Amino acid sequence: MKILYIDTSSSFLYSAIYKDNTIISEVKEEYGQSLSEVTLPKIVEMFTNNNLSPKDVDKIIVVNGPGSFTGIRIGVTIAKVFAWTLKIPITTILSLEAMSISSETNSYHVPIINARRGFVFAAIYDEKQNCILKPQHIKITELRKELDKLGDYEIISNDEFDEFNNIKKYNPNILKIVDYIKDKKEISPHAVNPEYLKLTEAEENNK
Repeated sequence: MKILYIDTSSSFLYSAIYKDNTIISEVKEEYGQSLSEVTLPKIVEMFTNNNLSPKDVDKIIVVNGPGSFTGIRIGVTIAKVFAWTLKIPITTILSLEAMSISSETNSYHVPIINARRGFVFAAIYDEKQNCILKPQHIKITELRKELDKLGDYEIISNDEFDEFNNIKKYNPNILKIVDYIKDKKEISPHAVNPEYLKLTEAEENNK
């Protein structure tokens, strides 16, 4: 089974080709403002280097948020185009869930993404990946109240926060993520949409 994994929900490109229970090629690089320019060429490069083409893929897994509004759209658009034009099954995973799956600790996993203005995107999972606090847009002060209810926990993030110490840098274990989610039910490419978990800035201003 060959699976294409795409995550552009941050300033990083995390993408890989999974084949027969192994990652045969992957990209884990921060591209910042260049993300929209490099994502598709880097994915094509992975296929070329392994003598494959997108039509060889049996399934696509795409991270559809939360995170960077622009970044999320990049990955979701590429995934939907591949899935629709090549008739490839597609499924989604939230960035926060992927971050938690990659954790190696036996304590609670707390993936967080900076949402600015004192807010974060966050969730809490236990060591068996049961959701304790559903993924949401939440004030840092409210999240701290939730964390006070826990015992040991690990915060996972690519962002820095004055309010939190000992943050574990997010380094996706794409093999582990794909193995966890590969049997999730596929959905129509038309049903794949960004999960921002909050209004865009323009929508907030209009309100």
